[in-house]
Amino acid sequence: MTVRLARITDQPLSLDEHIAAVDSTTAGAVTTFVGRVRDHDPDAADAVVALEYTSHPDAEPTLHRIAEAASEGTDALVAVSHRVGRLDVGEAAVAIAVASSHRDEAFVVCREVIEAIKRELPVWKRQVEADGTTAWKGIGG
Repeated sequence: MTVRLARITDQPLSLDEHIAAVDSTTAGAVTTFVGRVRDHDPDAADAVVALEYTSHPDAEPTLHRIAEAASEGTDALVAVSHRVGRLDVGEAAVAIAVASSHRDEAFVVCREVIEAIKRELPVWKRQVEADGTTAWKGIGG
């Protein structure tokens, strides 16, 4: 099984949990990605204080499919989670770990997972600014 974890959750994300999920004696490389809530956005007039993520009921199976597609034809093992709910600045919204025999494959698969999440995952976010202004952002994390 190449996808060891593909989860939508309202709980804080643990990168260590994702790394442990892809642990294998065949893996010579493990790459990781953590997408965090930042305090600014080019479209925001004020400081960003939080993001509120909402997901479609099909988001978790879609996330699994994304991880499978990214690792297809490789020996990569994938663990990926996307958080929903209100996240404050600095909190992790996405965690990905990919283990593979070789580093290039691990980097490529990890990057494809996050890029596909941005394109395809039915998760939306509402950006909250310091002055109370909110704005909905498109599909993906």
